[in-house]
Amino acid sequence: MNQCQEPGEGQEYVTEIVCQEADLKDGQMKEVTVAEQKVLLVLTQGQYSAVGGQCSHYNGPLAKGALVGNRVRCPFHGACFNIRTGDIEEYPGLDSLPIYKVKVEDGNVYVSINKNTLKLTRRVKAMCSKAPDSKHTVLVIGGGPASLVCAETLRQNCYQGRIIIITKDNLTPFDKPKLSKAMNVDSGSILLRSSDFYQQYGIEVLTQKEVVSVNPANKTVKLSDSTLQHYDQLLISTGCRARPLSCPGSELKGVKLLENYEDAKEINSSCLGHKAVIIGASFIGMEVASFLSDKASSVTVVGSKSYPYESSLGPDIGKMCMQMLEEKNVKFFMNDEVTEIKGENGKVKGVVLKNGAVLDADVVVAGIGVIPNTDFLTGSTLEVDSRKALIVDKFMRTNLPDIFGAGDVTSFPLTIRGDQRVNIGHWQMSQAQGRVAALNMLNKPTKIESVPFFWTVLLGKSIRYAGYGEGYTEIVFKGKVEERKFLAYYIKDEVVVAASSLMFDPAVSRIAEMMAAGQIITKTQAQSDELQM
Repeated sequence: MNQCQEPGEGQEYVTEIVCQEADLKDGQMKEVTVAEQKVLLVLTQGQYSAVGGQCSHYNGPLAKGALVGNRVRCPFHGACFNIRTGDIEEYPGLDSLPIYKVKVEDGNVYVSINKNTLKLTRRVKAMCSKAPDSKHTVLVIGGGPASLVCAETLRQNCYQGRIIIITKDNLTPFDKPKLSKAMNVDSGSILLRSSDFYQQYGIEVLTQKEVVSVNPANKTVKLSDSTLQHYDQLLISTGCRARPLSCPGSELKGVKLLENYEDAKEINSSCLGHKAVIIGASFIGMEVASFLSDKASSVTVVGSKSYPYESSLGPDIGKMCMQMLEEKNVKFFMNDEVTEIKGENGKVKGVVLKNGAVLDADVVVAGIGVIPNTDFLTGSTLEVDSRKALIVDKFMRTNLPDIFGAGDVTSFPLTIRGDQRVNIGHWQMSQAQGRVAALNMLNKPTKIESVPFFWTVLLGKSIRYAGYGEGYTEIVFKGKVEERKFLAYYIKDEVVVAASSLMFDPAVSRIAEMMAAGQIITKTQAQSDELQM
């Protein structure tokens, strides 16, 4: 190692030899270290690049991800970074990567890192703040990822007006996917940004406030405390709420929905050493069952189909997931439904199933789907679809000028499915839509063209998923589901429309990149060994 004033005048750098020139071929990458800092070294089109080696989302090792062209996609959750600039180009995650200087001399490859930034593993993009005299206001309804990314994108693109985020949550925007995976997390550990961050960049966040109506003619919204807030441009990113149970007894104490941080803490504490019944065998229900499997005295899942995830991931994967939880003493009642919740002194005591069985229960958690939060739009002329999702175009515009939508609340055209109108509740897609909405607010025409990507975690194992599999007619498998190591291709009209995997990284990230580039993957390719994953 040597220390030198080069390559920045008056700045001290740490420079180390990280490999030999012959160690990397074009189109390859490897993780190297400089002063104990993990660095991703990439060689593409004859040019070396060096960026931070860890994904800014959950610190995934980017060297194990998928490199396609000038982008590397994290193997864990699909975040994508430009290897020349370090900028984040696809979500999840908020921050970009630090970039480092590379030089080749006498067959050796050197990487230099500024000593002042040696310990930084991520980089916040340059952002402006509010101009003191600016009156222009962007109002953002909802405290989810779409709202935060919209606000940050505006500031990254020199918008100096007022930005107000209104959320009914007690917290500023937080990492909601963690709530069903780790229900006992500390609230401070899931905040996406600190209060100092919002202050520094002039982003106002009003918590515990709810918008009850929108008046597009006057460009105002009305809050539950009857106050009015003016806007020049409006983003509706109110997300969805959990669908409540409608059977007798659903109002009893001990019946829970998982919607916010307080719900997660309450479900966790009330289930410790008690009997838990989870209604619904999809992603939220299964994650809650997984988390509670070693905490509640018993966990039972009631599902309406033969296997969990039967429609989305397919029966084979559903059966495998069911077996994983059964090995942890989770019981399943499938092809069934709840007809009544029995109570005693106003509190849950049991769950009655359609087949006549009665399950003992101290706590009932419902995970039976979601409803878009658009009730407050009643009386306005904003268009919603049959499910009450807010209709937007590829620019995230609603049918009314200066009103945009983003996130789980929207119905939008999905590029990889020929602009079929869909409603997708993925964390990553919400962030992507928030960015696109912001750019179009600034008259920088940008279409939403992201490939859906999500993940679920059961007992510490992650299933990744990319694409949009609705209407698939068959599944082509690589690996073996029963061995819990597989890659599944979902086929419709002889084409791969989605993929899922377990212990098969970075396959799904690579497929997502291929889809993002507009590549068609045929059933024949999926069946062959042509696709090297």
